[in-house]
Amino acid sequence: MKSRWVKRCFDVLLAAIAGGILLGPALVIAAALALRDGRPVLYVSERMKTPDQPFALYKFRTMAQSTANSGVSGGDKSARISPTGRFLRRTRLDEIPQLLNILRGDMSFVGPRPPLRDYTDRFPDLYGRVLREKPGLTGLATLVYHAHEEQLLARCTTAQETDAVYCRACVPRKAQLDLIYAQHRDMCFDIAILKRTLLRGRAARR
Repeated sequence: MKSRWVKRCFDVLLAAIAGGILLGPALVIAAALALRDGRPVLYVSERMKTPDQPFALYKFRTMAQSTANSGVSGGDKSARISPTGRFLRRTRLDEIPQLLNILRGDMSFVGPRPPLRDYTDRFPDLYGRVLREKPGLTGLATLVYHAHEEQLLARCTTAQETDAVYCRACVPRKAQLDLIYAQHRDMCFDIAILKRTLLRGRAARR
């Protein structure tokens, strides 16, 4: 319980500092999106904090809007990603608005990525264990598996194929890494994951 309180204090402090530093860049990104891609500049998606508790996750919008926007992103959605959106995704700057989610207590900086309701409904036992940890902006599974996941899903040409590949190849492997994180979670591990994430983001912007 004490470690969770320490982690929450760390999240709030770091989110407040990062929010102050990134406010200027965030306003520039929002203005660029509004001018180049139109409004809204934010994409709001329902994600799950626990298997039965949803929340609204915020990102900068990177794709053209669609009434059929469901499931994870794969090659079937690549044509909808704008040039600005590709840059934001590659550098993960599209996730700056999630600092609001962290301040609200929906998420932590480090933890399993928050899943869509569809997947917690289909894999209740698995996500029942994974989501004992608060979802995170980054995590062990993000560092280890994200690039491979993108490669797998980029080859998919339909929403059905994307979903099948994600369920077969991504859900179990990411969950395994998330459970390993839960077994070894402490502030030193969190800081190491954050550092690796920042270094990877900096390399992507070069």
